[in-house]
Amino acid sequence: MLVLISAPSGGGKTTLCRSLLAAHPELTRVVTCTTRSPRGGERDGDDYYFLSEAEFRRKVEAGEFLEHALVYGQWYGTLRAEVMGKLEAGRDVLLNVDVQGARSIQAAAAADRGLQRALVTVFLTPASLAVLEQRLRGRGTEDGEVLRRRLGAAKEEIAEWRAFDYLLISESVGEDLRRLEVILEAERMRQVRSRPPRFEEVASPSPGALA
Repeated sequence: MLVLISAPSGGGKTTLCRSLLAAHPELTRVVTCTTRSPRGGERDGDDYYFLSEAEFRRKVEAGEFLEHALVYGQWYGTLRAEVMGKLEAGRDVLLNVDVQGARSIQAAAAADRGLQRALVTVFLTPASLAVLEQRLRGRGTEDGEVLRRRLGAAKEEIAEWRAFDYLLISESVGEDLRRLEVILEAERMRQVRSRPPRFEEVASPSPGALA
């Protein structure tokens, strides 16, 4: 599966993804690219691939991105090889992207049956814009103008929830994780991802065993 989790900025998707990965080491995470500077504690190749704008543009021109977008003045992108290589290796893959990136991934999946079959989309959102604003202010990483722009964009992003397979209204990290685990368990049992039982391999019982 390619499990895509999206949310408005500050919606809690990064925290939820970290919790899911800690609880399920069988999942592997897609590391995306960005031209923004690392925040405190972030490491290249772990949190993001931190690229210069020139490096990023070279990859765009070479067609290396499955999706890419300009977000609040910085470029973000998902490398095609990063996703497809892990899926082809038989791994369940977790991808954390914004709504714009999710839209691009969905468009790519519409043209690729294998990617379409693997894709599961989940939209995570706080119960209200007031809660979202509180979370953004708590991060302390944006000034007033950027914060206002993020909240304005969040209204438009939340309106996109119908384009996703699942809507997850955030309550707490523990409850969000529990419900996401339920979604993944159900998706693993979908017909398109299941192998039918091989009844022909079961030995027929002897007549005496049926008596």
